[in-house]
Amino acid sequence: MKTIYLAGGCFWGTQRFLDQFPGVKRTEVGYANGHTAAPSYEDVRYRGTGHAETVLVEYEETQLPTERLLACYFLSIDPLSLNRQGEDVGTQYRTGIYYTDETLLPAIRAAVAAEEAVMGAPLAVEVLPLENFYRAEEYHQDYLVKNPTGYCHIPEKLMHLADR
Repeated sequence: MKTIYLAGGCFWGTQRFLDQFPGVKRTEVGYANGHTAAPSYEDVRYRGTGHAETVLVEYEETQLPTERLLACYFLSIDPLSLNRQGEDVGTQYRTGIYYTDETLLPAIRAAVAAEEAVMGAPLAVEVLPLENFYRAEEYHQDYLVKNPTGYCHIPEKLMHLADR
């Protein structure tokens, strides 16, 4: 089992998007790589904590290789957009790939290089070691499962890729 942390704008949609793929065993939304301890949503949104809305992803690499997981992730974001995904704007909506296991770096670098080749430009996606991660409030966990008509910047058709 491997763990990676993916920031892709609003974490509600990113979590729902990632949950669809066989090999993803668990996801949890939270706040990563900021400069304050244990922030609340209000802190992240209004008090400049520096955290990114992020999804912790535990996955079975033999079933879903890291490069494939990241190729899926890139489908759900605009990798050239800095601090914005859809209508969500601000540093908390930046994109990022955060890791605690350095053995993932070759696959992360390969996936980023492949996406840069497709895009023809450097990505606005941070690739950094995870400094911290704080679980978001319970009402944010699986938000779009609990609230199926809730806002999401990811097109609905992308929520059913694994069904094909």
